Amino acid sequence: MNKLVDLQPRIVEKMINDNIVMIDIRREDEWKRTGIIKNSHLLTFFDERGEYDIEKWMSEFEKLVPNKDQTFVLICARANRTRSLGDFLISQGYKNTSHLFGGIVLWQQELRETIEYKI
Repeated sequence: MNKLVDLQPRIVEKMINDNIVMIDIRREDEWKRTGIIKNSHLLTFFDERGEYDIEKWMSEFEKLVPNKDQTFVLICARANRTRSLGDFLISQGYKNTSHLFGGIVLWQQELRETIEYKI
């Protein structure tokens, strides 16, 4: 069985320009607070109450990741939400599921670049 891959920020940083799909699942208020990683797609999973609409989210996700063999990277604040979601996606047959280890918090601690979130 496939496992969720933990990717260190320095590895994800190299993937930014490689056409690897990066999906930031945080909320809009979080994007505004920290900025976002260049070229990442913004697709909130959990709302502020911790609730989600899996069917709606999956329909948007499948537009970004149409092939279950495709490599993609999930991003959240501390890698807790992405670990849960990544394990779910693996159970759905996605073979190359990874996430940003330490989330955007570690990314910023390592002084890696974010860009301003604009509506």
